[in-house]
Amino acid sequence: MEWSRFEVEAIVADYLKMLALELSGQTFNKSAHRKALKQKLSQRSDGSIEFKHGNISAVMIELGFPYIRGYQPRGNYQSLLLEVATEQIKWLPTLDAAAQSAAVQPAQVPDLQDFSHVSVDPPSKTHKAAESSVFKELAPVKRDYLAQEARNQSLGLAGEEFVLQYEHWRLISLGHKNLADKVEHVSKTKGDGLGYDILSFDANGKEKFIEVKTTSFGRDTPFFVTDRELNFSQVAESQFHLTRVFEFRKSPKIFSLRGSIGQHCNLDPVTYRASFT
Repeated sequence: MEWSRFEVEAIVADYLKMLALELSGQTFNKSAHRKALKQKLSQRSDGSIEFKHGNISAVMIELGFPYIRGYQPRGNYQSLLLEVATEQIKWLPTLDAAAQSAAVQPAQVPDLQDFSHVSVDPPSKTHKAAESSVFKELAPVKRDYLAQEARNQSLGLAGEEFVLQYEHWRLISLGHKNLADKVEHVSKTKGDGLGYDILSFDANGKEKFIEVKTTSFGRDTPFFVTDRELNFSQVAESQFHLTRVFEFRKSPKIFSLRGSIGQHCNLDPVTYRASFT
């Protein structure tokens, strides 16, 4: 049964309140929020509410916002979600301020010695449903916070340093200290116009060209690429690795994808925003 406008307005309002709290660094209880929400949505199960939260996460990405950790984005969402979220965001200056602050604040490289639990599986590339963009022209983004964060040089550099340390640790753990000593932060030593950030090696000594994209938000947060990065990923496809660092400020994790960027991601041809959903 499709959700009514009343139900959509209730769940979106609750989601945006939780998102504002999370971006402000304040604690909240998801279970308590869901319990209170169920009193308004008496016909909806816990599973249905959780699934809708994932739909709203996908909507927030569409609008240029981060999403709540733990509510992984789910596409094929009801178009009314986008319409209602767009309406409600206009009246939430605290959410605007919290997202703005989270996107631009400087970052430090985490003090980590053991990287054994840092690497995780990457998300799978999916395809958007046509309905998700029905109201796109009616949903102008006041600020694209994801694009703002992508321009955060402090965060980008800290993410590169983190991956540099990870690669050094990985090669040493494989018994290849000689290769670890050759890992190079080429975006610093040779400039940032090469199409990749770090030169590393696989266990056989073959060169790896690593482009690092860092976010303090969730795993499925879109990122942005340049013409040079895209072209280089195609030319050096067998050696090119896109390494995504996510949840950087809380508990940094990484995943890596080998091959051309377009092979793994949906790429907007105008903005060069790459996403997995």
